[in-house]
Amino acid sequence: MHLADFVAGSVGGAFGVAVGYPLDTVKVRIQTQTRDSGVWECVRRTCRTEGVRGFYRGMSMPLSTVSISSSLVFGTYRNVLHLLHELRHRSAADPHHKADLFVSGFAGGVAQVLVMSPADIVKVRLQCQTELPDSRPKYRGPVHCLLSIARDEGLLGLYRGSAALVLRDGPSFATYFLTYSSICDSLRSTDSSQPGWPVVLLAGGVSGMCGWAVGTPMDVIKARLQVSGVSGRRYRGFFHCLSHSVRSEGAAVLFRGLTVNCIRAFPVNMSVFAMYELVVRFLRSAS
Repeated sequence: MHLADFVAGSVGGAFGVAVGYPLDTVKVRIQTQTRDSGVWECVRRTCRTEGVRGFYRGMSMPLSTVSISSSLVFGTYRNVLHLLHELRHRSAADPHHKADLFVSGFAGGVAQVLVMSPADIVKVRLQCQTELPDSRPKYRGPVHCLLSIARDEGLLGLYRGSAALVLRDGPSFATYFLTYSSICDSLRSTDSSQPGWPVVLLAGGVSGMCGWAVGTPMDVIKARLQVSGVSGRRYRGFFHCLSHSVRSEGAAVLFRGLTVNCIRAFPVNMSVFAMYELVVRFLRSAS
């Protein structure tokens, strides 16, 4: 088992959350609310009504769980890839098959949903909860939000939107790892067994953008299902949310927040893969 990948994924994921969380808040609010017509309007309103703190609302929950979820993503990806490589009876020096990269990334994305779903719904609800002077927030913090959802909506309420989360993270991470590996392989110098740091940074940033380009439609549906019942909008399920959103707002609604996702994805995933490669190389050299 590649334990180094679990550890490196944990460190890289936590670093990525710290870098990209403010824009993630903007993205979620654009996807679930209609009062902001664009990114800058959402940024200005958040600054005006909540200050800088508004961009970090709910951050403690994903920051406390991202180590586990990222560890699962990267660790599952690497170990499934290694297993598939062995099943093809290839040596360690042989390049990985593209289909194996895609399947391994898909497995990594799905593996994290059990851990990520409760934390993600808490994050989304706190991000969409604005503390205006004339209103009292429903949730006092991440723990109160988690317990309130479990009490009011049952334990399954913590997994609201998990189907959309699986449909987002499976294809998204499959694209993510396939793109990263393909860019590294094509730009890696012939006399080196691992990519240089400029290649790692470029591949990480581009792979993040490609992953979000694939995952944004399901990200919109996931976010709307997760805030259903809080904002007054109620959906009967995944397909009702999908059909209602497209019927009332047009197909373009499925790509709401894509610009923010791509802007955020490049520096965040550039940082994630740089930290991941740094930790992996350190642990493997130490062993």
